[in-house]
Amino acid sequence: MKLVVPDLISNSYFPVVAAADLGFFRREGLELDVELLFPVSEAYQSLKAGSVDFVGGSAHSALAAFPGFAGVKLLAAQAQGMYWFLVMRTDIGARRGQIECVRGRTIGAAPWVEMGLRALLAQARIDLARDQVKIVPVPGSQGAGVNFGVTAAKALEEGRIDGFWANGMGTEVAVRRGVGTVVLDVRRGDGPKGCFDYTFSALATSEKLIAQSPQIAAAAIRALRATQAALANDPGLATEVGRKRFPPSEAELIAELIRRDAPYYSAAIASSAVSGMSRFARAMGILDRELNYEQVVASEFIPLWNEPVAAAWPGGS
Repeated sequence: MKLVVPDLISNSYFPVVAAADLGFFRREGLELDVELLFPVSEAYQSLKAGSVDFVGGSAHSALAAFPGFAGVKLLAAQAQGMYWFLVMRTDIGARRGQIECVRGRTIGAAPWVEMGLRALLAQARIDLARDQVKIVPVPGSQGAGVNFGVTAAKALEEGRIDGFWANGMGTEVAVRRGVGTVVLDVRRGDGPKGCFDYTFSALATSEKLIAQSPQIAAAAIRALRATQAALANDPGLATEVGRKRFPPSEAELIAELIRRDAPYYSAAIASSAVSGMSRFARAMGILDRELNYEQVVASEFIPLWNEPVAAAWPGGS
């Protein structure tokens, strides 16, 4: 079986990557390979086509392939809240929370990810045309196998963009190199009211898989929850995965990023998260009506979110 994520050298979808590499999927009886497939719209299109079994990606992006969420369901959250950062070039001199610094600037962002930035700028009364804000693909991000956040940090360092809207790994690389300043960290309270609930990192599968093999969907949720608990208990486990998947410099950063993310590790999908995402999707023009909870979430698996988990690392036994 196959699970795809749209960014690999990243903390965004790390729980499902770690579930594979640390043996948690295997412990639940799943032989599940995790691969990179960028952009996220392509990942969900592959789910619709049946060439992959699961997607670990942004929740709202399921709409790229499944209009109105018809044919897809979210099984669980990998973590709570919108998880991208607005980072600007250090020499611009922007301060934390100074969202107006984007005026007259060029910001790099990935397809579908950029919607989160557009929505919060609109909510902050920044008009892209009037305020001359350009949101563009990050230079160099179109090639197969490219990891977006790290590529964004490189483009920022080279002065090819003024800022980026991307994941925590790209943010950490830019900050540590002294080329980027964090302006917005939505998950930790920055940005306009309600932007936390625009989207979240989710584990999704097709309604077909749920109907035909509900035990496989349940096993994937159990493995994800156990991985979340294990990483929260011991973020150092992330280094084991990083050294297998990442370049050496990023491999040594991932444990610290996971330590920061651990407070947001919960598989539960709240009704407020679905409502917030639905409002956001309507504002972005990718949804034409409010969705109810059961249209988005595989609610039959909700009891699994609260089951006791075996968090011990299978590789350590």
